[in-house]
Amino acid sequence: MRIHTRTPCLIFISIMLLSCSRYTPSPVTTTRTKEMAAPVGSGNMEISILANVNAHRRSLGLSSLQMLDAANQQAYNHSKNMATGKAGFGHDGFAKRVSIIEQSLGKSSASAENVAYGSLSAKEAVNVWLNSPPHKKNMDGNYNLTGIGTYKNTRGVIYFTQIFIRR
Repeated sequence: MRIHTRTPCLIFISIMLLSCSRYTPSPVTTTRTKEMAAPVGSGNMEISILANVNAHRRSLGLSSLQMLDAANQQAYNHSKNMATGKAGFGHDGFAKRVSIIEQSLGKSSASAENVAYGSLSAKEAVNVWLNSPPHKKNMDGNYNLTGIGTYKNTRGVIYFTQIFIRR
């Protein structure tokens, strides 16, 4: 789906997004079957999202975010769970995701999460977040690490999760 300025109502109908921010004090093996959808690409979507987010951050004089494997895994798992109906769309389990990340990272001083779904490119997903004040606040926040995960369900809808961490 292409986003046009003439059709703002379609954005709200076809794209759902949520933002969560929280200041808070294991790799999963998957088996593919015909019924299961596959992750989007081989990380190209996630790399493109990071490049777009970091370009935005640099334009504001902010430091670039660095990928964190543990956060990538948790973001991917959450996107997959939302895409396959194992979790509702939203932030349920966010504190647990951060706790799992902290098991490998150590204590974090702040964390936040953006989620979205729709038929979007990486750039379109980032632009949707940039046009939403709570999502933009997370993207502009005082974070230094991130994890990004996407998953395309069997209907072709992509679920996006980006986790922000300050260590």
